[in-house]
Amino acid sequence: MVERKIEKLLLEKFEEEEYADFFIIEVMQNNKKLQVFIDSDSNIDFTNCRKISRYLEEHIDENNWLGEKYILEVSSPGIDRPLKFPRQYKKNIGRRMEVLTKEDEKVSGTLIEVKEEEIVLEYKVRIKEGKKKRTEIVQKAIAFENINRAIIKFSFSKK
Repeated sequence: MVERKIEKLLLEKFEEEEYADFFIIEVMQNNKKLQVFIDSDSNIDFTNCRKISRYLEEHIDENNWLGEKYILEVSSPGIDRPLKFPRQYKKNIGRRMEVLTKEDEKVSGTLIEVKEEEIVLEYKVRIKEGKKKRTEIVQKAIAFENINRAIIKFSFSKK
């Protein structure tokens, strides 16, 4: 399988100092199109993706894994893809996110902490007391094993 060969090459590449904090999110092949999603604990940019793409192309071409005509896309996961690994959460502390739990509970809030076994979201709730309402800030811990889907929510509005 080409995907396994690509993953092996990436793991070798990630042993290099420049890519030491990089990791594989997903490798998908559909006919002649190969998509490689990678991330890093610090920062990933176009230059990193281009270098990794060229590295992979060299091996794909040399070994003729996909024939002469193929499409190779190497990128970070993007804002619309769900987080898959606990290490992805750490660099998103302070950002708003939406989590769907395995019990189908949807929790939206700001990621304020990432622990070994769980994340902590903070959000506001309105509580009615008689005729008045007050706002309370609530923190909710959600275990990684209980997360079905987690997506970062970006806001482009001015504050």
